[in-house]
Amino acid sequence: MSRRIFLFDTTLRDGEQAPGFTMTPEGKLQIAHQLARLRVDVIEAGFPASSPGDFASVSQIAREVRGPVIAGLARANQRDIEAVARAVAPAERPRIHTFIATSPIHMEKKLRMRPEQVVQQVREMVAYAAAFGMEVEFSAEDATRSDPRFLAEVFTVAARAGATVLNVPDTVGYTTPKELYDLFRFLIEHVDAPGPVAFSCHNHDDLGLAVANTLAAIEAGATQVEGTINGIGERAGNAALEEVVMALRTRRDQFAFTTDINAKELHRTSRLLEHVTGIGVQPNKAIVGANAFAHESGIHQDGVLKDRQTYEIMRPEDVGVPESALVLGKHSGRAAFRDRLRKLGYDLSDADLEKAFARFKDLADRKKQIADADLEAIVGEGQQLADDGPIRLLSFQVVTGSNANPIATVTITEEGGGAPVTRAEAATGDGPVDALFRAFDRAARFRGHLAHYALKAVTDGKDALGEVIVRVRAGNRVATGRGTSTDVLEASVRAYTAAVNKLRREGHGDAAQDDVRENLG
Repeated sequence: MSRRIFLFDTTLRDGEQAPGFTMTPEGKLQIAHQLARLRVDVIEAGFPASSPGDFASVSQIAREVRGPVIAGLARANQRDIEAVARAVAPAERPRIHTFIATSPIHMEKKLRMRPEQVVQQVREMVAYAAAFGMEVEFSAEDATRSDPRFLAEVFTVAARAGATVLNVPDTVGYTTPKELYDLFRFLIEHVDAPGPVAFSCHNHDDLGLAVANTLAAIEAGATQVEGTINGIGERAGNAALEEVVMALRTRRDQFAFTTDINAKELHRTSRLLEHVTGIGVQPNKAIVGANAFAHESGIHQDGVLKDRQTYEIMRPEDVGVPESALVLGKHSGRAAFRDRLRKLGYDLSDADLEKAFARFKDLADRKKQIADADLEAIVGEGQQLADDGPIRLLSFQVVTGSNANPIATVTITEEGGGAPVTRAEAATGDGPVDALFRAFDRAARFRGHLAHYALKAVTDGKDALGEVIVRVRAGNRVATGRGTSTDVLEASVRAYTAAVNKLRREGHGDAAQDDVRENLG
């Protein structure tokens, strides 16, 4: 009989800890709802004791997301555990996930604790967590560099104190599949728990072995696996859950295990994470990369045309990747537009449909054919990082050349306490985009700076839709903006407008015109 494997998603906690992947509370909530649609079993929503913002975000997810267990991470101390208990209390099924290091190097160098002190801390803090009446998961940080017998002792103490999930993290991505298999077999045989416990694995990818190690742990008896969407996380990241899921599904001849995942939501979940973080997936990424189901070689194309199984071991539709290109043009109507969006998995409100349709019509005037990727980009811009806000871009113009400094003019209208105010400003810059952003800053009376700029082509060809993602900083706040257009300058200023609107709504980046001019030099 197939054994059920439970999926523990830590995209919002371990994933967000990776440099550059910080998310807004709104973005985290969007991802949490999508993870529920994906049907993960556990969502680790954050580290509540790390900041008031993270506490509030975990609490919001616990209140609003139904279906999965909602967990929060806590060090093995009362303050952290109390913070998690309060944050996840509104959840249907709350879980406290507490941890302490057990490897010699961590105990000596980081904790400065003797092994017996660590055991006592586990006994007291797991019991303290269990007293809140919630599920308790215990993790032995750096487990794979710990002494197996000491690890078994620690897990036995944790289980007797009330932990029902025992997690074995390969914190630094050090172990190999054979080593991890043997460690799990040893622990399952030697941990003396008073009742049923689930053994869990959490593997990092420092040696590129996270997914292989996860599959080895499952074969050895693990019933919960931890990972992230797109494999994001500390350093080289975590085991990519989409890869684990599809390995189990595709190689059923080798793995007699099942999950409750709705695999057709994998591609959409991956895309949403890209939109929220502003960081894309490399094209050759397994399962969700742009090239995962693409064929350029003539030999491969010939084989696929005769039988897709010659070069495809999975069907793209099984992970939610649209199989066929969409041909839509400027003569297409709303009905065809809405129908295609629904087939792509998007069910928009009437208002959002009108916004997306207007963008589609604008794009259709510039391109002969609109592909599925173009539609996803249009909808993603409208749903995730819309430029709705107090500032509306009315027009822009950029004059540049090989022997001239670029000059940009921007006209905006801004709503405030009274009637909307229209302003136009000009600026020069090191390049056309820089000049455009400087002119916008002056017109919007905005003080901040560009922290990140990324441009990519959504589709192929000289009329390809360009997608720009920016991160703009004002004070200690960073906002992400996204814009699409066949004109990369228009895509750039649309993305910049979206980011500034986010900051402006939150009260960041206001500046007097004189201050702006001084700041821009």
